[in-house]
Amino acid sequence: MIDKNKIGIIVDEDFTTKNVPPYPYPTFLSYETPLRIKAVLNYLEKTDVFKNERIIKIEPITVEEDIIYLAHTKYLVNSIKSLSGRGAGLLGDEVFITEDTFDLAKKAVGASITSINNVINNEVNQSFALIRPPGHHALREKSSGLCIFNNVANSIIFLREELQYTKKIAIIDIDAHFGDGLVQYFYDDPSVLYFSIHEYDFVEGEIGFIDEIGTGEGLGKSINFPIPLNSTDNDFLETIEILEPVLREFKPEFIIIAAGFDMYYADPIGNCLLTSFSYYKFTEKLLKIAEDICEGKMVFILEGGYSLIGLPVCIHSVIKALLKERYERPLFECVDFSADAKKSEIYKIKSALKNLLVTYWDSIV
Repeated sequence: MIDKNKIGIIVDEDFTTKNVPPYPYPTFLSYETPLRIKAVLNYLEKTDVFKNERIIKIEPITVEEDIIYLAHTKYLVNSIKSLSGRGAGLLGDEVFITEDTFDLAKKAVGASITSINNVINNEVNQSFALIRPPGHHALREKSSGLCIFNNVANSIIFLREELQYTKKIAIIDIDAHFGDGLVQYFYDDPSVLYFSIHEYDFVEGEIGFIDEIGTGEGLGKSINFPIPLNSTDNDFLETIEILEPVLREFKPEFIIIAAGFDMYYADPIGNCLLTSFSYYKFTEKLLKIAEDICEGKMVFILEGGYSLIGLPVCIHSVIKALLKERYERPLFECVDFSADAKKSEIYKIKSALKNLLVTYWDSIV
């Protein structure tokens, strides 16, 4: 029997101290810092979240290298391990390595697995893994975009291959940037629904467009809802009109949210105008859907979000929604972005996406 009153927060002190970027601001690599998790935990402590009897702290399990090999090539794993052993390194333009990177990235996978195991084993009904480095850009053979190992993909493959878990899983990716690594793992898998909401450059174009809908048996199970730069809270929440019927028809056993918060209006590497209130309302609506289709079983795994002021309030808003408590946005978010709203653009995207998906989903009309 699920304890519907418990929400597990997966935390570990190492995420607040290790893998410090060896670069000063405003270098892109510098934003993936232990200060992200330190700021979040400090804010949750100051707002008495951990005093709530429904919230429990959970330590991540330790995983060995063999578990990482499920999702990544031995060459990649050994390369990261080797560079960490040397104390520093750079993979491409968007991944830095320190002496802590290998162990911390391995711990992030363990925390991701822990957050899912606790939900599917009915120890908690929802969980939130406060981890870093993020993972959804990492591919099987390559680390990319501040991501070392693909935490979500590795966890699902672990469930499939190690625990023989065969039930349907839905992934909702709300990071500002398209999860180009995560989507590739399940692009032909009909048992995994991948629904991504991300900012998109409609001028020059990029991957993550609406016509990338899966292949083979997975056709129709990969859904992209690209939104214009400078989209606002109301624009973001319009995506639920397509997400809800698809989730209700798919009926997953549980829902994973690849929880990026870099669409926040003050994020240094995002380009949207969301406030924490949109994440509160999105979670509130998603929780209601999850309660109807999968007993409310939801797993949040932290991806991006690099504003040290915005990230804590956004995560707090998600937890308040899971607790079904009232949420008031902080005063510094009381900014009127209505003039920037992308209502007409969102309508066009939504209509085009519906026309594509109607072939694969009876619920899309």
